[in-house]
Amino acid sequence: MRDASNDVAVVVIPARYGSTRLPGKPLADIGGRPLIDHVWRRAGLTRLAERVLVATDDERIRRALPPHAEVVMTSADHPSGSDRVAEAVKGVNCAIVVNVQGDLPLLDPALIDDLISLLRADRELGMATVAAPIRAAEEFRNPSVVKVVCDARGRALYFSRAPIPYSRERPGEPGGALRHVGIYAYRRPVLSKFAALTPTPLERTEKLEQLRALENGIVIGVVRRADSVPLEVDTPEDLAEVRRVMAAMEERHRE
Repeated sequence: MRDASNDVAVVVIPARYGSTRLPGKPLADIGGRPLIDHVWRRAGLTRLAERVLVATDDERIRRALPPHAEVVMTSADHPSGSDRVAEAVKGVNCAIVVNVQGDLPLLDPALIDDLISLLRADRELGMATVAAPIRAAEEFRNPSVVKVVCDARGRALYFSRAPIPYSRERPGEPGGALRHVGIYAYRRPVLSKFAALTPTPLERTEKLEQLRALENGIVIGVVRRADSVPLEVDTPEDLAEVRRVMAAMEERHRE
């Protein structure tokens, strides 16, 4: 019989105050509450993770969350969210760590559960992430939209900012292309290994840290969603759109 403690999962939300395109992003107001509070509350609706931690290096973010929220203060020198997550779980009893970006106020908690379930079901996977169909040509060609190509078993072959896979019959059309959603689940030892690895050539070329995993032989499973991806807040325009969507949702709730 497998020891159930080997499947303990936690969620970590890395949040830093500095942002090139949207300074102070975690504290941006959405409907009277800061962005990071929305993400924390949505992640807390997971059924399969035992704890939800926020990892930050800024006291303003700690103070923006309710007193009972688990906040881990981390170094300010981390080059990526994965490094911050790795520090946050030191001393935490867990086998699976889900890295939820702190810019997903409309996060579907089922995504977290899907990732945990995939790692529990397939012991060959070191990591898991999420993808959804691309239906618009402009989205397919947008380098800010990261694409992922998978093998027949649903494992990632490559991630790119380029429009892949390329269709010779219908150039520039998305076809069956998949958009990557930046939510990851790691096995605890894989997260430690990943954080210790140096950036790789493809990672430096594409500016995508998940390529570091592939270049080092880490197998990444991909959860495919049939619906659209959650809105991410990267720019002032994104923030305005999320505010509009959430205001409309609140209005429908009141009706």
